Amino acid sequence: MAKSQRNYICQSCGTVHRKWSGKCDGCLEWNTITEEVVEAAVPKGMGAAKGRAIPLYKLEGENHEKITRHISKMAEFDRVTGGGLVPGSALLIGGDPGIGKSTLLLQIVCALANSGKRCAYFSGEEAVDQVRLRASRLGVTGASVDLASANNVRDIIATLESDAEIYDLVVIDSIQTMYVDSVDSAPGTVTQVRTSAQELIRVAKRRGICLLIVGHVTKDGQIAGPRVLEHMVDTVLYFEGDRGHPFRILRTVKNRFGATDEIGVFEMAHEGLVEVTNPSEIFLSQRQENVPGSAVLAGLEGSRPVLVEVQALVAPSALPSPRRAVIGWDQNRLAMVLAVIETRCGIQFSGCDVFLNVAGGIRISEPAADAAVAAALISAQMQRPLPEDLIIFGEIGLSGEIRQVSQPDLRLKEAAKLGFKQALCPRALKKNKQAPDLAIKRRELSSTGDIMLFFADHTERLAS
Repeated sequence: MAKSQRNYICQSCGTVHRKWSGKCDGCLEWNTITEEVVEAAVPKGMGAAKGRAIPLYKLEGENHEKITRHISKMAEFDRVTGGGLVPGSALLIGGDPGIGKSTLLLQIVCALANSGKRCAYFSGEEAVDQVRLRASRLGVTGASVDLASANNVRDIIATLESDAEIYDLVVIDSIQTMYVDSVDSAPGTVTQVRTSAQELIRVAKRRGICLLIVGHVTKDGQIAGPRVLEHMVDTVLYFEGDRGHPFRILRTVKNRFGATDEIGVFEMAHEGLVEVTNPSEIFLSQRQENVPGSAVLAGLEGSRPVLVEVQALVAPSALPSPRRAVIGWDQNRLAMVLAVIETRCGIQFSGCDVFLNVAGGIRISEPAADAAVAAALISAQMQRPLPEDLIIFGEIGLSGEIRQVSQPDLRLKEAAKLGFKQALCPRALKKNKQAPDLAIKRRELSSTGDIMLFFADHTERLAS
């Protein structure tokens, strides 16, 4: 007869240890190893069932039925998911506590219920009356959504597999509160999270249910639990934002049915999350004019162009090691850009504190922001403001060259739509004959020295 085993599993990375220790050898975290009971497999020859042959199909062929996505009519959410939710798919959404994950999913499930979809909302963190109170604040109490407060995965699966109601969409809030009663470990542990997600995804695939799962995050911003959880689902979304700003960014990091790195922009209001149809205009609405250290970046998030303000402040420092503070950008990349400017342009920052901020609470990760950051730093150090109608983008190499970035025409088109007249952009590798004729003056950059030349020409024009 098979006997159960006792393993010691790290709750941070999922590494299995033979005995308990204070520090995990996998992620080097302290006090994350707990004891869990794992049921052993049935030995061979002890009544194990024999497997059956699986039918195989050719890659070319017609689908048995056409897949129709569930459209929530929230344009920002539908954009991020690739045009709507696919039946039988599993979607995982993570974010900081209080950022608005439950509010977003409640609005989405109510919007789909109003369009005729059969939806259920299982909450492991709130009672039914608490969910109703939040729905009343959001003004969505008229939606036909079935609510339940449950934590037992066996009971949830029995409800979903019953013939009383066949659901199109199911929300699990959250996976860290769910448990399988056959697993001898507490809810939220690695074994419980993995087993609960596996059972829920299995029934969702078989019944054609779109499953939306809420996941907690750790202090590092990663989804809590085993990393295998993100591999099991079809789509992974992160809900980002700063408590000091009303804007929230819904970002795709994995999507089997659409593009990755797409973003949706929302604004947190009293009535819930409101879509922001033109985020560039919102991010630039409070920009001050004729201020040194301010540059406008023509960025690209997925397939969406976004214009944001990059602010830099350079101040004399009395410290032996000057400070380098960054908000919304990579600090290591800032150190690289500073080194390139000092080496290739001769502008010194070694005795100065450098502060960099991407206004609006958005985080930029693409290398096209290098040129805008360099222009903002040079402007702050030289105390010379950039033109108000100028946008900048381009990647900086270690030798000081400005490299080409993806879809420059889409960035320029967004800038022209918002009234910008000038652009500093990388030199095109080849002329695009189908490029749109935009009312924007381009100045091509080949190196960081060209940014210095632009400052000199701009200063001469102002003096004349």
